This record gives sequence, C-alpha cells and structure tokens, in this order.
Amino acid sequence: MESKKYRIGVKTASTFVIANMIGTGVFTSLGFQLFSTTNPFTIALLWIVGGIIALCGAIVYSELGAAMPRSGGEYNFLSEIYHPSVGFLSGWVSLIVGFAAPVALACMALSSYVCRIFPSINPTFLGVTVLSVITLIHLFSKKVGATVQNILTVAKILIILVFIVAGFACAPEGMENFSNAKFDANDIFSSGFAVSLIWVYYAYSGWNAAAYISGDIKNPQRNVPLAMMASTFFVAILYLLLNMVFLRTAPISELTGQVEVGLISAVHVFGPKGGAVMGLLIALMLTSSISSMVYVGPRVGMTMGEDHKMFQFLTWKNKLDCPSVAVALQWLISLILILTDSFKEVTEYTGIVLSFCSMLTVAGVYVHRRRFPNAPRPYKSFGYPVTPLVFCLLIICSIAYLVYQDFSKSFVEHSQSAPWTTIASVMTLLIGCLLWFVNKRIKKIGQQEK
Repeated sequence: MESKKYRIGVKTASTFVIANMIGTGVFTSLGFQLFSTTNPFTIALLWIVGGIIALCGAIVYSELGAAMPRSGGEYNFLSEIYHPSVGFLSGWVSLIVGFAAPVALACMALSSYVCRIFPSINPTFLGVTVLSVITLIHLFSKKVGATVQNILTVAKILIILVFIVAGFACAPEGMENFSNAKFDANDIFSSGFAVSLIWVYYAYSGWNAAAYISGDIKNPQRNVPLAMMASTFFVAILYLLLNMVFLRTAPISELTGQVEVGLISAVHVFGPKGGAVMGLLIALMLTSSISSMVYVGPRVGMTMGEDHKMFQFLTWKNKLDCPSVAVALQWLISLILILTDSFKEVTEYTGIVLSFCSMLTVAGVYVHRRRFPNAPRPYKSFGYPVTPLVFCLLIICSIAYLVYQDFSKSFVEHSQSAPWTTIASVMTLLIGCLLWFVNKRIKKIGQQEK
C-alpha cells in the first residue's frame, strides 16, 4: 500500500501543467478562429498574445502559490486575499466549470477525432467510456495516477514534436494561405480578434494547474513557480508551431468550422492512412489532458470541504488517500456535459467564467501585497506591477467582446436564440452567491447547537 504522505516532484508537477494545457483547445480551436479571421499572421499573433497572457498569469500565480502553498488554486488565494465568500464563489466555479467542463470537452473532442476515422462508433458512448476508465484509474491510487500521467504526457510531447517536424518538412499544400496575406494592425482591435482570443486563452488554460495541487507537491514554495512558468513557456512555443503547421499543410476552406483540425492537417502531411494513425494518436494525447484534470479538479472540492460544512462530504478519502467523493462528483458533472453534445457553447461558457476568476486572482496580487506586506514571499512576480496589469486588461477586453457578441447575435442580428453563453455564466455566479448564504446559515445553526 502506498504511503499516505506521497508527494510529487517538480517533474511530475510540470507534466500535470503541460497535460492540462495541451488538450482540446490547440487541436480544435483554429477551426472556430477562422470564422473571425483567415489571416495567418493575425492567427500567429493571437497565439503569441495568448502565450503572453498565460505567462503573465503564471508569473503572478507563482508568487501567490509560493506565499500560500495550499491546494485549491483560486479558491485558496481569493479566500485569503479578499474574503472567504469570494473564495467560495471561485471554488464553486472550479467545482462546476473549472475542470468538469474541460474534461467533458476533451472527451467530446477525442470522440470526434476517433469517430471521424471510425464512423460506426457512437461518439457519446466513447466519450463516457474514456471518462469513466480514467476516473477509475485515479480513484485507485494517487501514485498510480501520477505514474500514468507522466507516461501519457511524455508520449504526448513526443507525438507533437514528430507532427511539427513532419509538418514543416512536407510539401506546403496550404502555403496559399500565406501567399496573399499581409499583417494588418487593425485586426488587433476587431471584435473577431477579441472573441478568438477567448478560444486561444481556453487552449492555454491549465497553466495554473500546479497551484491547485500545492499540497501534493514537494517543496511547493520552490516547485510550484518552477513548474508553472517553465511549462507555460514551453507550451506557448509548441502552440505557435502547431498552428503554423495546421495552416501550412491544409487549405483554410477545409479547416474552417471543423473540430478535427489536427486530423485534417495530418491527412495532408501523412496521407489518408498515416493521417488516420496520427488522428488516433491525437486522441491518445487528449487522454493525458483528461487524466490530468480528473486528478487536479477534485482537490479544489476537497479543500472547500475542509473549510465549509456544506461541502464536507467532498473531503472523504479512500484507503489510498484519494478524494473519492470529489472525484465521483466531477465525473457526474462531466458526464452530464458530455450528454449535452454542445462543444462550441460549452467552450465559450467555460472561457467567460474561468477568465473572470483568473483575472480576479491575478489582480489580487496588488491587494495581497498591501494587506500582508510582511508575508513571506519566496518568489516575487517578475515585472510587477506591469505583469498583472497586462493580464487583467487583456482578459477584460476579451470577456467584454464575447459578451457583446453574444448579445449582438440575439438583439442586433435579430436571432431567435437568447444570449445563452452570458446567461449561463451569470447564473453560475448567482447560484454560487446563493450557496454562500445557505452555507453561512448552516454554519450559524451549527454554532447555535453547540
């Protein structure tokens, strides 16, 4: 039986960050970005800006994670910095949206890739099966789950590197995408750029994964910042190269609106049979992302349960030190989202809510330094105070444009559908506020009974 004090090192922590980041987004989002712009230079800039946002966030989270080395991520940070109610709201978002939704999206993307190669397979059944098998692995053992994660992530990186090298080595069938394109600075200030940035930021989400499992990491004051910043920089380079390969190897007309952009590009690089093999390998890579989020997500619910009686049931662990109830709850939420089969809507909804919580956390570094000037800071944010400001401004612009577009479709373009993305985001936050007051009431009744 493994030790209950088992802790992961910086290498494993980095694999969790990399696996959280390299997942659904980079292999699916380009098709939707092409609705807004077909200029490859603008798309390259999108991924560079997205990398800057993620790196700025990782730098700030590194300071907060080193100063407050407890599992829980934003929940832990916001509770300490602002007020327990703000942390509670963020924890609720993480519990419902932060990991369960990306897990569901990764399962849907995996099914989409596999079922495009094998049309006879039921995509919903496949997604649910993958979700359930990976969840069972992480229920069995923390150590086994970490080992599986390391293997899957190393395999993922090797596959991506092979894909990039082959993509640049083969005949450039999509070079017409670049031939007449010129960089236009006006693209940066367009609504399409801002909305696409939400898709890109979603692809980068996961850069803060190490902060959610600080309690499981050896020497978190040193290893949490190291894992987050090194992994984010590495992934940003891979993302830029991957998207240039996609655009270099396949016509824009084939990529636009498609979820399986990696498979489409792979067919052009390796031929139909080789492309099918690469498509299956991409699906295998997505299992690494699913595995990472299935491991990391329940730690937020467990930390909330330690602080709030309402969620105390999420603290229950099995004999192998796994938060079984929290893992099972995340599985259930992901299952429900998979059954909705609404990939684009779930992605945009996830992007708004998670971006808001991340922005609030990054802005919190100003508050934390002011409220706790004497707190130990093993690591201080590089570029402070500019670094957090850049992150917050870019995220605010992206959210504002996405909400504007959501309402514009409903009221300006006279669409029959309501702005469901914005409504769902606001409702998630309102339900979290309601639960906070219910939790306070439960706590007050408990104190009166004592």
